[in-house]
Amino acid sequence: MSETKGQEKSRPEWFGFSVRSLLLIVAGIFLFGFYVGVLLFGENSLEVLNGLYREKAQLTAEKMHLQRENQKLQKQYFELLQITGG
Repeated sequence: MSETKGQEKSRPEWFGFSVRSLLLIVAGIFLFGFYVGVLLFGENSLEVLNGLYREKAQLTAEKMHLQRENQKLQKQYFELLQITGG
């Protein structure tokens, strides 16, 4: 059948969008959701960042403890050197 000039081919529409447009919108929503999921739960997430801050604080505290212990041991070492005359 040939279409006349004023008639368009009838295409199904949902919510005022063609099927192709609707599929593109849905695909875009899924891709955006995946992107947000990677940001929240992936390797570069806020949770990982907070974990790194906690690890930094723990390592800083351990560093200070080791520095104090090193000072005590150096003091003992130099006292022993003075006693032995070395």
